[in-house]
Amino acid sequence: MADKQKILIVDDDENIAELISLYLTKECFDTCMVYNGEDALTKFHSFSPDLILLDLMLPGIDGYHVCREIRRESATPIIMLSAKGEIFDKVLGLELGADDYMIKPFDSKELVARVKAVLRRTAAQPAPVPAAMEGDVVSYPDLVVNLTNYSVQYMGRTVDMPPKELELLYFLASSPNRVFTREQLLDHIWGYEYIGDTRTVDVHIKRLREKIKDHPSWSLATVWGIGYKFEAKGK
Repeated sequence: MADKQKILIVDDDENIAELISLYLTKECFDTCMVYNGEDALTKFHSFSPDLILLDLMLPGIDGYHVCREIRRESATPIIMLSAKGEIFDKVLGLELGADDYMIKPFDSKELVARVKAVLRRTAAQPAPVPAAMEGDVVSYPDLVVNLTNYSVQYMGRTVDMPPKELELLYFLASSPNRVFTREQLLDHIWGYEYIGDTRTVDVHIKRLREKIKDHPSWSLATVWGIGYKFEAKGK
């Protein structure tokens, strides 16, 4: 029998954490509950979860900080949980590397569905390697995107970015001058089960442009009314 997938539940409300654990245990997940940010970072290393459900409003170290610290070393999927439903809060969570964002109170069936959807995306086999790439690296003058070790070299220096930003840049750069709609990018990077809207793509493109400026040989281009492309001169 296959090992159960492990979910780390981080919420300062013990009743909510126990309720979430009950939902997931019924679906044959192995769960572990912690109630503050410091314990979340400690338990992340000892429990080695397959996914993290992370409340934002935690005592001491908040959920944003926990997400940032985990993203420094791991691409373990994170679903943020928050009573804050403002676009700013959602965008910030996604920018920091969260894979999804749920607003409290939420339906138990939707929570389980989102957990399963994110886990399916992360377990999916990688797409065939395009001919434009060499291994898991795509390179242009002053830009190297390495999907193997999740690193970006730009103008001779390493640029830190969350996994989804890097994957989006890698995907676009591996198909130079091909135009992708926002919906196509959501499907390829976040998965077709992703429950969100196309503004997620716009936010990640904006963040990429802040870190990776246009180059004489290439640029991240907007195709108005359609979507985006990685424009490479001479290709």
